This record gives sequence, structure tokens and C-alpha cells, in this order.
Amino acid sequence: MIIDCHGHYTIAPPALAAWRDRQIAALDGACPAPVRADLRISDDELRETIEPNQLRLMDERGIDLTIFSPRASFMAHHVGGFETSSAWAAICNELCHRVSTLYPERFAPAAMLPQSPGADPATCLPELTRCVEEYGAVALNLNPDPSGGHWTAPPLTDRSWYPIYEKMVEYDVPAMVHVSTSVNPAFHTTGAHYLNADTTAFMQLVQGDLFTDFPTLRLIIPHGGGAVPYHWGRFRGLAMALGKPELEEHVLGNVFFDTCVYHQPGSDLLFDVIPARNILFASEMIGAVRSVDPRTGHHFDDTRRYAEAAKLSETDWAAIREHNARAVYPRLDALLKGQGR
Repeated sequence: MIIDCHGHYTIAPPALAAWRDRQIAALDGACPAPVRADLRISDDELRETIEPNQLRLMDERGIDLTIFSPRASFMAHHVGGFETSSAWAAICNELCHRVSTLYPERFAPAAMLPQSPGADPATCLPELTRCVEEYGAVALNLNPDPSGGHWTAPPLTDRSWYPIYEKMVEYDVPAMVHVSTSVNPAFHTTGAHYLNADTTAFMQLVQGDLFTDFPTLRLIIPHGGGAVPYHWGRFRGLAMALGKPELEEHVLGNVFFDTCVYHQPGSDLLFDVIPARNILFASEMIGAVRSVDPRTGHHFDDTRRYAEAAKLSETDWAAIREHNARAVYPRLDALLKGQGR
């Protein structure tokens, strides 16, 4: 089977964005904030967004299951404070759970956290716990920059993040390190901020010794790892200069990369540089790049085409499309086995 480890609910019913607009408008106190009960989205409305969009494309591209989380750019942790993020995360996580309930063999939920600039990461634990225990979340998204492009948070190796890591280890769930909207005009959200963050997160992990404290912690760096595969020699050299072991020993036991790279040469580079055991199939559809490449006649985010055109052995391709995800996401593996898959 083919497991897409990187999907977001980018085509949610318009009522969701309308509720969020009301929440943001109320931050100045001029009008009352909406409550959770004000958002009414029926199961039929969910089906009307999922079936002609996400599910149709999955069927066309032969993707069996998507790990499904709230829209990354909508997380917007920089908006308001913790209470704002908490209410918003709860609503978005519930919708992804409902989609996975409507289509249990096609979607598995992953949770966003109610992060907020300057807030103790431990404040996210109740929502994390609820999503795993009540919604069956198989993973979470962790934003290394809740400030929205100003990078005011400490590095991922800082001990302030440890309460989240401890809970992740307890539940045996991984995290995708994924930023949200950039409000810094120097960084375009999807063209710069996302890729900057992927690269920055990896370098933070190279600089630190996080996995000495958490040897079973697993992190996925999306978008093919940003600049990491392209500059693998630089990162190897910097690790040596820092007195760290080789990257295979220092980070690759715990860090994984997805295949959200949208052209053949970039995908080939990823497969050439990063060991197959550290690569997970993903497309991030329907996401930042939704158009058709006029040079190929296919969607940029049809990443299966790039993988199948690469010179991968059948063993490596099987690992990338399915087996690695089952190992990195044990709760997903248990879910699939419970379905007889």
C-alpha cells in the first residue's frame, strides 16, 4: 500500500474560516468571541469537501491512506494568546478526527498543538493527550516558530520542549516539525518560511544532543528536508567541527524526511543522499503547490511519479511507500493491523 504521511485539511468547509475570522475580530474586545458551539458543520458538508477533492486525487494517484492534520498555514500560532490557540486547535483537530471517522480506511488523524509565542510548551499537553486518547491521533505537528517568522522560540533542543517530548515518548507518537504562516515580510510562507524552518530544525538537532535524552523520539522534517539533502556535505562538516558523530549516528536514528519535493531532479537527489530507511512517502496535497506543471502535464505535487521514475530498488520503494511509515508511526501500524491491513 501507499501511505502519504503529510496531508492537511486545506479544503475544509467555508464555515471554519468564517468562525476563525470572528475569533480574530474579537481579539480587540470590540465584539464577543465565538464559542465552539457556534461552528456547525455537518457530516455531509465534510463529505462534500473530501470526496471531490482529497479523496478523488488519492484514488487517481493510488494513495491508500493519508495522515491528515489541520491546515498548516491556518495553525497561525502567532494570533492572540494561548486561549485563542487552544480554542482553535480543538476545533481543527475535531474536524480531522471526524474526517478519519467518516473514512477510517483512508485517513488517520494527526493533531496540531495550541502553541503560542512565549507560552510554556507544557500548556499543549492536555490537547495532545485528548487527541491521542480520544481521537486516536497517530502523530502531531510541532511548530518550532510559533511567532510566525520572527523565531523567538528557543531551539528544539532546549529543555523547555521536553514536556512535549516526554509525552510523545510515552504515547509512542512522532511529530512532524512544521511551521505555520509567516507574518515576517522577508519570508514568504510556503516558498521561504517552510523551507527555512526545515533546514533550521535539522541544524538545531545537529548542534544539540536531544536524542541522547530521548533515544526513541522520532521527528519528521517535511518538504524533503528543505536544503538539507542538497547541502549534506556542509552538515557533515559542521557536525565534525562541533565534535558530533557522523550524521547517520547522531540524528538519522531519529529524524526522517518526506518526499514533498516537486520535481524529478530534486526527488532524485533526496533518494541519492538520504538513506531509504529515513524517507517517507508524502505529497502534501492539496497544499501550497496545486497547479499542473506545463512541462510534464502532471500536477507538481503528484510525488508518486517522481518516486517511481527514480532508480529505486523494489525493496527501497516498498520501505518508502509503506514500511517506514508503519515503523515511524506505531499507532498507525496498529490501526492498519486492526483493519486487517
